Amino acid sequence: MFAVVTPEKIQLPPGTVLRLPGTWQDYQQLVQQLGDRQIPRIKYRTGEILLMAPLPKHGRGADVLAAVVRVLLEHLELDYTAFTPITMELPEVSGIEPDYCFYIDHWAAVVGKDRIDWGVDPPPDLVIEVDVTSYTDVNDYLPYRVPEVWLFKRNQLTIYELQDEGYLIIPISRYFPNLEVSELIQASLQLSYEQNTGVALRSLRQRLTHT
Repeated sequence: MFAVVTPEKIQLPPGTVLRLPGTWQDYQQLVQQLGDRQIPRIKYRTGEILLMAPLPKHGRGADVLAAVVRVLLEHLELDYTAFTPITMELPEVSGIEPDYCFYIDHWAAVVGKDRIDWGVDPPPDLVIEVDVTSYTDVNDYLPYRVPEVWLFKRNQLTIYELQDEGYLIIPISRYFPNLEVSELIQASLQLSYEQNTGVALRSLRQRLTHT
C-alpha cells in the first residue's frame, strides 16, 4: 500500500508518518476532509502538516495507559473528566490530537461542554501520548500550556512538567506523588500483553489496596 493524499482520498499504510509543507488553511481543509475519521491522525505545526497512521501497538498502549490513570485517580478518589479523541487547536499556531486528555484540577471548567475553546478554557491537566513512529514532540503542547505530559516511547514512560517556558523531565507525577507510576504502567502493560487488559487492571487494583 502506498501513501495517497489527494482532495478525494487520504490513505496511509500503518506506521507511516508523512510530513508536508502547508498552511493553516491547508490543515483545516484536510481536517474537514477527514471528518470524524480517527485515522490518519493529523497535526499542524507552523508551516508543516503531519499525518500518521497508527500501528495496533499504538492503540493498545494508549488504551492501557489511560486505563491505568483512571484506576489511579479512582484509587485516590480524585474527581476528573477525560476526552478521546479530541482535537486541540490554536488558529494559525497549532493543531494536535493527543491520545488521551485528563482534566483533574480543572475538570469543573469543562464538564458538560460540547466544545472547548482552547484560547479561553483551561488546557488538560494531563495529556498522554504513545509514540511508536517518532510522531510526537512534547513541545507540541507548549502553546497550550499543558501542565503535565506523559510520553510513552520505546517501552519507557517519560513524565514532562511545564516549568516556566519549557518542559522538563520529572521522576514523579504531580498527580500521583506517592506512587511509582512508571513501574505500575510497565507491570500493567506486561500483563495486558501476556494475558489481557482486564487481568492487568484487576492486578493493579489489588496491588493498590495493599500499598
